Amino acid sequence: MARLKVFVTCPPMLGLIDEFTADFEKRGLECVPAEVSQVMAEADLIEQVPLYDGWIIGDDPATRKVVETGAAGNLRAAVKWGIGVDNIDFSAFQDCGVPIDNTPGMFGNEVADVALTYTLGLARETYRIDRQIRERNAWPKPSGVSMASKTVAIVGFGDIGRETARRILACSAKVVAYDPLFQPVEGLPVENAAWPERIEEADFIIFTCPLNDNTRGMFDAGLLDRLKRGVRVVNVSRGPVIREAALVEALENGIVHSAALDVFEIEPLPQESPLRRFDKCIFGSHNGSNSVDAVRRVSHLAIEKIAGFLSGAQE
Repeated sequence: MARLKVFVTCPPMLGLIDEFTADFEKRGLECVPAEVSQVMAEADLIEQVPLYDGWIIGDDPATRKVVETGAAGNLRAAVKWGIGVDNIDFSAFQDCGVPIDNTPGMFGNEVADVALTYTLGLARETYRIDRQIRERNAWPKPSGVSMASKTVAIVGFGDIGRETARRILACSAKVVAYDPLFQPVEGLPVENAAWPERIEEADFIIFTCPLNDNTRGMFDAGLLDRLKRGVRVVNVSRGPVIREAALVEALENGIVHSAALDVFEIEPLPQESPLRRFDKCIFGSHNGSNSVDAVRRVSHLAIEKIAGFLSGAQE
């Protein structure tokens, strides 16, 4: 019997794809890796997804058109690799009778590690110092700020937010958490507020929330008058949580001292983006979850889930 084919479009998983071949094969599946560095275009997905029985999705646009075309072809199940699902049209999967799941709660430590390094990088300008030494043969000594006694707003108190709070508290800072579903956690002495109450107290704002209708554009021009001058901003959630035009305005007038962004409204960051003008900022490549350990852990779970969905089709 021919193996059912699973299309993989998730770049972190693709980076280690040879490790997972046996995992697919022992479940009677054939892995078909896509050629993609970030996300596939909708037109390409419409052409290719119908050719496969299963789909392990990255941040690709899993739109209704893609899902309906896939379901009209061979597509029988899908798994979203990772925790973010803002790119998935779940109603389309449901309407087409194609089961789908994601891999929640898997990246708390990894993304929190990145959030901490970005926060400390903004506090002490270590990334900027490195760039100036390498690129300008300079020997800069900027005066940074200490984390002790600073107030850090963490927006989103799920797995990533909680682990970020744990790391920030270890720096002797105070944490105010923003999450409509906030639940206290034993051993994490954080305060809770409703967004954007008390945001004027924040020396740092770290976004760790999912992207949805309530969080899209949380940081916008209307927020700027409330911010403490010199606040530093970190985003390891999703780019559209921040209106980049508002952030640029805040950077230009000094309301925001600097920002560390692992995600952007448009990815990759366009060459013409005005954000590139600000030397104190730190930029990432939407790579916060991408450690070898996490990729292995989540990929094995994704394979297990897609195999479970497809097991009935193999009988």
